[in-house]
Amino acid sequence: MIAKIVKGSNFKGVVNYILDKGKEAKIFVCDGLFAENKETITGSFEAQARMNPKVTKPVGHIALAFSKEDEHYLTDRAMAGIALEYLKKMGITDTQILIVRHFDKEHPHVHIAFNRIANDGRTISDRNERIRSTRICKELTRKYGLYFADDKERVKRHRLKEPDKTKYELYSILKSEVSRCGNWNILVANLKKQGVEVRFKYKGKSNEIQGVIFSKNGYPFSGSKIDRQFSYFKIDATLNANRHVERQRVMGSQTAEYPILSMPQFEPKRNDDLYSGSIGLFMPANANAQADENYFEKQLKRKDKKKKQRKIRF
Repeated sequence: MIAKIVKGSNFKGVVNYILDKGKEAKIFVCDGLFAENKETITGSFEAQARMNPKVTKPVGHIALAFSKEDEHYLTDRAMAGIALEYLKKMGITDTQILIVRHFDKEHPHVHIAFNRIANDGRTISDRNERIRSTRICKELTRKYGLYFADDKERVKRHRLKEPDKTKYELYSILKSEVSRCGNWNILVANLKKQGVEVRFKYKGKSNEIQGVIFSKNGYPFSGSKIDRQFSYFKIDATLNANRHVERQRVMGSQTAEYPILSMPQFEPKRNDDLYSGSIGLFMPANANAQADENYFEKQLKRKDKKKKQRKIRF
């Protein structure tokens, strides 16, 4: 999960960019805005910005992007919830907000337009915003078990030459296989199917394993040379952990040591919640009242039924 923050002076431009995607745009949140069309949304932003004319760049625009690896886990509700949590941690609250999901790229992402002039006329601080944003993105990525891309995955592999090309190929294969295997036998078998040979290094003439070597395309690499996480001992620890989690899953229980994180489920609690103005995501304002009314009707029927039962007893 990464965020790109931009400031500007033209609300019309950012609103048009976010909403001019046709079928590739889906409104998640539209809070504090007259949302009849693009013109009324823009007008709402501009009217509030005039409360503090000294700010020359009242437009806030954030592109919040997630990894393609998380595509199957990120429902619309989960993405909206994470975006709102990100804004709250950034201190972007009590202001007009528009959150829209786009589908024009492979990876899931949302665009957030917000007014840097808050509802009370104050200016929302942008001090150290990029540093804070990077820290918050990492926090939320860990909290919700989202995919972490490291430096090796940002390398332009099509430009690599041997043996580095094979080294990075091994990295990708191990990254996928180690995370889903429960023991060395399964791992070795899965790697063999992908043309990877595995050889163990032993301490002296003993049976004590002290390292592992992976070979592909005729190029051998020790696990730790591919990446530190692929040393023999770290792989062994990961396989043990996978086996433990699988055992707990089969038993139908979870331990505190290996918690399974779930995506956020956001429902409005009060009328003044940040997301109370959301479109198409949350329950209508009278839903709770209707539920309460149905509940009391059921209770009265139960009491009447009990009274009738008492009357016919002898």
